[in-house]
Amino acid sequence: MELRLLALQALCTPDPTQKVQLTQELAKLAPELSVAAAAPQVAARLPGRPVRPLLVHPAKVPRRSPRKPEGLAALLHAIAHIEFNAINLALDAAWRFDDLPREFHLDWIGVAAEEAHHFTLLREQLTDMGHAYGDFEAHDGLWSMCEKTAEDLIARMALVPRTLEARGLDATPLIQQKLLQADTPDALRASAILDVILRDEVGHVAIGNHWFRCLCAREGLDPLTHYPTIVERYAAPRLHPPFNEDARRRAGFTPEELAWLHAQAPGRSA
Repeated sequence: MELRLLALQALCTPDPTQKVQLTQELAKLAPELSVAAAAPQVAARLPGRPVRPLLVHPAKVPRRSPRKPEGLAALLHAIAHIEFNAINLALDAAWRFDDLPREFHLDWIGVAAEEAHHFTLLREQLTDMGHAYGDFEAHDGLWSMCEKTAEDLIARMALVPRTLEARGLDATPLIQQKLLQADTPDALRASAILDVILRDEVGHVAIGNHWFRCLCAREGLDPLTHYPTIVERYAAPRLHPPFNEDARRRAGFTPEELAWLHAQAPGRSA
C-alpha cells in the first residue's frame, strides 16, 4: 500500500462516515507505508463530498443566535462543515505535492485524522440535538482557496493553514463566549468540543508555519516579505482583529508577523 494513493482515495470518498474511517485508518498505517515520488492520477472530481449540504455564497448563509436550539445547531453545523473541509484540505496536501520529505506527507495525514475526529465530535452532537450534517446551507470558501493554490505549494501553506485556518484561532474564543452566555447543556458541551478543536488547531497552524518556512528557505525566499506578496497575488481575505496572539505565538507566528497582521487590519494604515 502507498500513502499518497490512500490519501487520494479518502479525498475522493463522498460519504462523510467512510471518509472519516478511511482517514483514521490511514493515519494508523501511515508510518509503515511507502510514499511515491509522484502523485497518483485522480479519476474523480475533487473533493468527494455528499449531495448535502447545499453550498451557497457565504453572504447567503443565514446567521442565527446560539441562544436558541435551532441557532446553536446551525452554528455547530457551520463548524462541522469547516472541519469536513479541513479533512479534505489535509488529504489534498498529503496527496498532491511532489518533491517533498516523507515527513511532509505524514504531517498532513496526521492533521487529516485530527480534523476527522473534530468532525465526528460535532456530528455526534448535532445528532443528539435532532439534526444531521447537511441539514443547513454552507459555503465553499476553504476549498476554493485549495483550488486556487493547487499549483503553488508555498501559497497553499501560506493561505490555508496559516491564514484561513489561523482565523479559527482568533474566532474560537469569541464563539465560546457566546456559548457560555447561552448557558444551556448543549451550548456548554459545544464549548468543550471547541476546547479540543482549538488545542489541535494550534498544532495544525504550527505545521503550516513550519512547512511554509522550510519551503521559503528551499526557494531562497524571506517568509516575512514573501507572505504579503502571496496574500495580494491570491486576493486572500483580510483578517480582522481581535487576534488570539497567545495561540498564534504557540502556533509559531513571530513578533514581526503579528505586528504586520495588526498593521494590515481594516481601519489601520499599512
